[in-house]
Amino acid sequence: MSGSVKEEPSPSRPKWRKVAYGGMQPEYDDNYTDESFLEDMVMNTNVVKRDLLKVMLDSVSISQYISIVALVILVWMHTLNSNLDENSLLLLDTSLLGLGFLVLLMTEEIFSMNFFRYILKVAFFASGLYVLSPVYQTLTRSISSDSIWAVTAALLILHLFLHNYSGSTIRAPGSHKNPSLMSCISLNSSVVASVFIASRLPSRLHVFAVLLFSLQVFLFAPLVTFCVKKYSSRLHLWISFALMAVTLALVYSFHKLFFVLLMSLFVFVTAVCPYWLIRIQEYKFEINGPWDEAKLCFDITE
Repeated sequence: MSGSVKEEPSPSRPKWRKVAYGGMQPEYDDNYTDESFLEDMVMNTNVVKRDLLKVMLDSVSISQYISIVALVILVWMHTLNSNLDENSLLLLDTSLLGLGFLVLLMTEEIFSMNFFRYILKVAFFASGLYVLSPVYQTLTRSISSDSIWAVTAALLILHLFLHNYSGSTIRAPGSHKNPSLMSCISLNSSVVASVFIASRLPSRLHVFAVLLFSLQVFLFAPLVTFCVKKYSSRLHLWISFALMAVTLALVYSFHKLFFVLLMSLFVFVTAVCPYWLIRIQEYKFEINGPWDEAKLCFDITE
């Protein structure tokens, strides 16, 4: 006979206790329970109630980074179509680098203390990139262009899928927390995609300028946006919406179909996904009680 048996304990029998083996209490059946069996049960104690507006505002960070990646792709396409020359790209690289350092100096006190050390690292990085530019230019000469476009698109999708949208993909100044494996894979995929695109450019200076631009964005843009968000959430929202508007305007002038796809993606990420999350939260059901795994807590006192 299945189910629990609830018998009234007689005065001659001892009080029923919760034990691992029923044989330790021969006065009761193995499936016997009393009214105290589920008295410690707690339902949905760890379930977080989310607000739709708060989730939508949090999702703006995802749309913002999609805008950044879309702008990188636009620069790639204009460079491949010979609409951007080497001098324009180098001027863009210098402007972005100066703007990024300015934002970090205004939002990060620790960064300002090590400013010259970071400048020296960037100088070594740019010098090494320039020296290796001829290697990158001929790296994929034996591979067809169709394969390059397909692999680059797959790498960018992987980059967006594994990107750490809650913080920086690299360590913030003064932070001792190492990036996760997913963040490293995401960053490496963006670097490989940049190398593939640069290998299709005609000159060494073109390769250097495009690689420097791409690595600046993929390496430092998450750090800059992370510092801005930590400094002021409202400022981060205004910058995000402005960046999304500029990106949509540039994509619209480049290709109408890409504009429709990007606009649909923004709506899906910022409105549809938060709405789904709130709706499925109604079906979340969690039961906790003394049967859960024990969590050890150590009180270390000196």
